[in-house]
Amino acid sequence: MNFPSIVPILSARLYAFWQMILTDCTKSDSLLCAGGIAGGIEICITFPTEYVKTQLQLDERASNPRYRGIGDCVRLTVQDHGLRGLYRGLSSLLYGSIPKSAVRFGTFEVLSNPMRDANGRLDNTRSLLCGLGAGVAEAILVVCPMETLKVKLIHDQCSLQPRYRGFFHGVREIIRDQGFRGTYQGLTATVLKQGTNQAIRFYVMNSLRNWYKGDDPRKEMHPVVTAIFGATAGAASVFGNTPLDVVKTRMQGLEAHRYRNTADCAFQILKNEGPQAFYKGTVPRLGRVCLDVAIVFVIYEEVVKMLNNVWKTE
Repeated sequence: MNFPSIVPILSARLYAFWQMILTDCTKSDSLLCAGGIAGGIEICITFPTEYVKTQLQLDERASNPRYRGIGDCVRLTVQDHGLRGLYRGLSSLLYGSIPKSAVRFGTFEVLSNPMRDANGRLDNTRSLLCGLGAGVAEAILVVCPMETLKVKLIHDQCSLQPRYRGFFHGVREIIRDQGFRGTYQGLTATVLKQGTNQAIRFYVMNSLRNWYKGDDPRKEMHPVVTAIFGATAGAASVFGNTPLDVVKTRMQGLEAHRYRNTADCAFQILKNEGPQAFYKGTVPRLGRVCLDVAIVFVIYEEVVKMLNNVWKTE
């Protein structure tokens, strides 16, 4: 059989295989895919602001701060490492953002579906609880190891002689030195942060969505409206739990051994740096999170619509 005659046979079989995959997919699959796609795109867009936020939080006052602010942090990073320096640690977040968003939205849907009324509406209190559950799930399954690796890679870059040559080398060295526990530092702070994060975000987003739709639960939301509501939800979560984010970042840094536990970390920050230290990195985090949540909700809802059309789910 010559090559030209094989092509249509292979094409037909590939098409049949693809159709089988689409037929077997369910609504849950589309939600997981949509969450993963949204998370991957979002982190590629917003990572430089996450990098700056983490650097400022690690730049403790007690050890002669290196940066005078956001602009100075960006300038020195680009000066020392080029534009690529603003993306140091992206790998750990990119590898984790896809499953993180999939777990977040998948868990939220699983928890919220039985709680919706006959019109599919979810009340605000239940959205808060479902968001809390989604945040705890993503913290334990994905966020804690992902964030620990990210913080260690970024913190390592501040050293005079960086140890890690990249993501995989960093992971190998961290596990060799500290075991798998080294990727789960700050678990308590991470669970508290992610739980409150998603509780606040889903609560605010659901409240605004219910207000916008009024008595018509099937009323379509324009992507611009979704983005505005998402940014509002993101801002609320920043002001609500930045202190937890600061503690989490310190617990996952290369100097985490200085703290006995999460409570001791918070106490030492308060004692040595004052209460204002709990809001270090708020401005870059505010910009990143507002953009982050807006992008994720817009992409998620649009991808869900697209996949529902492709997979004929509702």
